[in-house]
Amino acid sequence: MSATAVKERNETKEKTDRITPQWHQHADPIQKFGTVIKDLPIGLDEGVRLEVTKRLNLLLADTATLRDLYKKSHWQVAGPTFYQLHLLFDKHYEQQSELIDTIAERIQILGGVAIALAADIAELTRLGRAPRDREEVPVIIARLLDAHHSILEETHKFAKRADELGDDGTNDMLVSNVLRTNELQVWFISEHLVDMPLIRAK
Repeated sequence: MSATAVKERNETKEKTDRITPQWHQHADPIQKFGTVIKDLPIGLDEGVRLEVTKRLNLLLADTATLRDLYKKSHWQVAGPTFYQLHLLFDKHYEQQSELIDTIAERIQILGGVAIALAADIAELTRLGRAPRDREEVPVIIARLLDAHHSILEETHKFAKRADELGDDGTNDMLVSNVLRTNELQVWFISEHLVDMPLIRAK
């Protein structure tokens, strides 16, 4: 093969290499889970950020679990109130999804690593696992209320702790976003368990 042919072949190979996806790639992680960036100019010590991000990841796992519980409820609800609950559960699902993003971003802002995968969520969540079965509406709502109660109870404690630590950003997020969203959702779904007549007043 001539020198010119070899050169042309090599040039063609280089061009082909540039457009070939390099998808067999592995490397050490850039940050380990459970750590925070050491020197971050946001006015909060590393120890504070470590404690807060650990608790935020637990809240993130619980919120993701509640979000998925709402989607399960949206799919499986039945009965005379199907239409309104089907829509309401999906609206609450979307709101919980927004909370997930807010919490995860707060973890990253603090220099931590937010969980993201289903297996990690299942491992960390403090909420009980719902059955795969389809259930009656009162049971569905009661389970959702139990989950909300657990999240709200923990969030009240967490907000006070964040305040003690001087983490105003996390405290504000917990009160303005997590608490208020969950409280409002509790109101909307708990009213469906009130024993009221549908047709004739008692």
